[in-house]
This record gives sequence, C-alpha cells and structure tokens, in this order.
Amino acid sequence: MTSDSRLVPIALPDTRARRVVERLLEGSGVTLNGDAPQDIRVYHPDFFARILHQGTLGLGEAYMDGWWDCERIDRMACRLLQHGLGEHAQTPSERLMYRLQAGFFNLQSRARAYIVGEAHYDLGNDLFERMLDATMCYSCGYWKRADSLHAAQRDKLELACRKLDLQPGMRVLDIGCGWGSLAEHAARHHGVEVTGITISREQAELARQRCRGLPVEIRLEDYRELQGRFDRIVSIGMFEHVGHRNYATYFQTVRRLLPEDGLFLLHTIGSNNSEISADPWINRYIFPNGVLPSAVHIARASENQLLMEDWQNFGADYDHTLMAWLANVDAHWHEIADRYNERTRRMFRYYLSVCAGAFRARNLQLWQVVFSRGRPGRYDAPR
Repeated sequence: MTSDSRLVPIALPDTRARRVVERLLEGSGVTLNGDAPQDIRVYHPDFFARILHQGTLGLGEAYMDGWWDCERIDRMACRLLQHGLGEHAQTPSERLMYRLQAGFFNLQSRARAYIVGEAHYDLGNDLFERMLDATMCYSCGYWKRADSLHAAQRDKLELACRKLDLQPGMRVLDIGCGWGSLAEHAARHHGVEVTGITISREQAELARQRCRGLPVEIRLEDYRELQGRFDRIVSIGMFEHVGHRNYATYFQTVRRLLPEDGLFLLHTIGSNNSEISADPWINRYIFPNGVLPSAVHIARASENQLLMEDWQNFGADYDHTLMAWLANVDAHWHEIADRYNERTRRMFRYYLSVCAGAFRARNLQLWQVVFSRGRPGRYDAPR
C-alpha cells in the first residue's frame, strides 16, 4: 500500500470545484474515495480548488503535501489519459507561459545547460543507486526477452552496441553518458574506447569510478563544446534536454563529429504531437527545461544533416521499466530515509507512477533511431 492506512478520507465538500472534478472523472473508471486501486482518496477539503486552479502542478504538489493518495497512481494516470483528461491537465495560463518562455528564450542554452544536472541528477547517487539496477541505466530497458530490470537494461545496452556495429579499437562518443552505463558496457564487451560527457557532477564522479581500468574518459561538458572525430556516436536519454531551439545545432554537431562511414544512435522519449509544451509539475520538480521531441522535430532537424537508417519504437517497455524503478524505491527507501524527507519520497513515487501510466496509455513513446552520413550499402538493424 502506498498510503497511510490510519488516514481516513474526508467527507467530500459540496462545492462547485468538487462537482467539476466529478464531472471530469465520469466514465474514466476513477472515482473519489472509492475502493478500487486507481481511486483517489481525498484528505484535504481544498484539494478540488487547488487542481482546478493549478492543473497538473497542483495535482502533483497536493500529492507531495499529502492532500490525497491512491493505491495505484499508475493505473489512475493511465485511465485518466485514456479518458482524454490529458487535454485538460494544464491550465491555459500554464500553457501560455511555457510557450512564451520557449518562444522568447532558449531554455536549454549553454548558460542553462547544467540546471537539470544540478536539480535532478545531482540529487544523490545513493538514491539513484537504490532506484536503478546494477547497470545504473536511467533510461528505458528492452523487455523483448528480459524477465528482470537488470536483464532488460543489459539487453538495451547490447542492442545499442549491435545497432552501432561496434568493432574493437573504435572511438565512441556517448553524449549524455549518465553514470557510465553504455560506456562501461561498450568498452568491456566490445573493446572500444569511449568518451562520455554529462552535465551532472555526481554522475561524472560515479561514472569515473565505475569505468576505472577501462579505456573510458568521462567529461563534465556540454555537447556544443565537443571537438574531434568519433567512429560511432550514441546518445541515450539525453535528447529530451536539448530543446527545440537547439535541435538543428545538435544534429549539426553530430554530423561534424562523425566520419563519412560512421553511425549515430539516438535513444529518446518521444511525443505524439509537435506542440512545444512541458508538464508544469515535471518541469518544476523533475526535469527543468525539458521538452519531448516529436517524430517531425527529429526528422526536420536531421534533414540535410544525417540519413535516417532505422527507427524503432519500444515505448511500451518504459511502463515495465518505471514500475521496476518504483518497486526498488519502495523496497529500499528505508535505507536512505534519514537523508531524504517524506516529500521527496512522494515526489519520486508520483513521478515514476504517472510516467508509467502515460507510457501504458501510449501517450508517450520511446524511440531508437539510427543515422549515418550516407554510408554506402545496406543497413540491417538488429532487433
């Protein structure tokens, strides 16, 4: 159970805000103070007014504050999205504010590149070590044949290496290397030299420890500062931080660093539409300044820069990955509870659960796209 069984839901106030919320929930399979795992149990009388005024930001913050609970937030989120409530999740003022900011400012400029690292990835290696598996992959696993999180992440890393056709002695660039997952795997099992870059100091420190003794260099560096030439380039779970104003620069950078016969693999969460937006709660508490690309964004930005060789979608696998991370958080939180408060625990539970529901509802996708500079011959992508 995710809630405190001692808490008793309040009697629902007879207010306009409550009636509006009930009308929105009609037909979704989610009820207020019901007994089903996906039902919302309300503990604060101002809950309804808060979410009507603040949308998803208010919903997430109210959960962090203990104003409501739900046994299975993932099921709740999936049902609400399938019911179409995602269209009403943000208030008009929230959508307008983000569009104005994104239109007039480069929210992912060089000067702002390290914000997400400091706000999220630097939160604490001890937390992420308990949430993730031994590979320290913080991206979608590949569950085609896997029966565990560790197997799914190992298979994802191997799939990327096979798609890149890694050969011993190659120089590989890992843009957004995280805690060194791909760098370690590629160097250890494929005999390549890897340069990994990240904008997180905590990630860089742990990645260097994990890759000690291997031909791996980890740098604290923004992708726009890169120089040199690499036989293969890979970017797993980083493109979500690039931002639409920088997509062209990103692909130009990859082209500049890639030789004529090189290959580039892009692994990214994708949006079903090309609207420039961000969930206000995720933007504030999890990934500041993040924005998800659409298929159109990727195709347009890479046009005249790189040739698309292969496109694979295994977004449904992110549901399994996120639920495995959630199970790890629940199982191991007591080990770090003295270093993180209850609000942080609820923040992570809400984040992982809601995202799992979004992938289950197929509102979000996970793409692996392979590019070249137009190398001769046929490219056959492994699956």
